[in-house]
Amino acid sequence: MTVATALPRPERALVIAAHPDDAEFGAGATLAKWAAGGTELRHVVCTDGSKGSWNPDEDLARLVAVRQEEQRAASRALGGRGDVVFLGWPDGELDSGLRQRAQVAAEIRRFRPDVVLGHDPWRRYRLHPDHRHAGLLAVEGIVAARDFHFFPEIGLAPHRPSLLLLWEADEPDHIEDVSGFGEVKLAALLAHVSQLRSTMHIDDRESSAQERAFRERVLARLAQHGARAGVGQGEEFKAIDRL
Repeated sequence: MTVATALPRPERALVIAAHPDDAEFGAGATLAKWAAGGTELRHVVCTDGSKGSWNPDEDLARLVAVRQEEQRAASRALGGRGDVVFLGWPDGELDSGLRQRAQVAAEIRRFRPDVVLGHDPWRRYRLHPDHRHAGLLAVEGIVAARDFHFFPEIGLAPHRPSLLLLWEADEPDHIEDVSGFGEVKLAALLAHVSQLRSTMHIDDRESSAQERAFRERVLARLAQHGARAGVGQGEEFKAIDRL
């Protein structure tokens, strides 16, 4: 495994996620570190998050609105401006087709990021189809965004990012040193209040033990990744720079 611990800070970073909260789990500390240095952040969330509840009587329209505001709050917690684009595809039904690829390519051309971050679509035994498709959209959206003859109807100039970082990779080759940014990652995750029970296993916010257990899991993972590179806290990625 090739390990580098500090990439040059990008001027603009675009993170492409399947659902609200995915980006914070996958790359929250990295985004926080860069934002603290002045990087402009933008989130693209592919689905509407409408199935993110264990309550069978959930008002789904309300849930979609709540999750959008939570994602904006998480962006601000990371040091961003709450700059989030919601593509709005139904949760659990995302596809990586041409329509979706054109949407992602348009966002890459519009924002013109130096670095794009997303799910690794090739992770073995991945269960959730939205994660797989969102990862493919990040990869294929870059290809479409960089070349003149893809989607000319978008009406935006082509753009080629310098780097793609994929989280949850089976074969990561980059660990970003995020020492000191674990608490910021946690703050951004906990901004997704609607997901405390279903994703973070916090049934009762008043239960300090449950929240403490979640915090310990997140920080332990950062420490585990960091230890592989000899730093206090790290986030792992597959880095692709031939774009």
